[in-house]
Amino acid sequence: MASPPPNLAAGASPGPDTSVPASPVLEGRDSPDLPLTMTASTVLMALPRDATAALAAAGAFPLEKIVVRFKPVGSAPPIRRELVKVASAHKFESVVAYLRKTLKVADSESVFLYINSTFAPALDEVVGNLWRCFKDSNDHLNVAYSVTPAFG
Repeated sequence: MASPPPNLAAGASPGPDTSVPASPVLEGRDSPDLPLTMTASTVLMALPRDATAALAAAGAFPLEKIVVRFKPVGSAPPIRRELVKVASAHKFESVVAYLRKTLKVADSESVFLYINSTFAPALDEVVGNLWRCFKDSNDHLNVAYSVTPAFG
């Protein structure tokens, strides 16, 4: 019995060669001398050379601490300090822990917090991100709280 031709290895199909030739763009991607249009080169010259520094500043919050305004809903007791400063890098769980401690709520009882009386954010949501998206005209983050489910 004759052996198959060398171009028909095990699992290969007969026919024209279907392999994709190497792209000249991929071969030269390590080259620093890529041609650019004038508009692209102008834009690229304005970017910082160190991308790490640019990315570090991109996630920074404009304020180190933000003001949170607590509003009781329903039968929830009011707290003495309606306005509280919270570090913008803290997670929302720190706001919940502060309010539970202030209201002296037992571990078995629930407290429900809502941003702008609309939705309950996740506990791992960053307070600065919530403030950035949902602050009011006074730059306060409004947090409504209740001891029973109040909204949606």
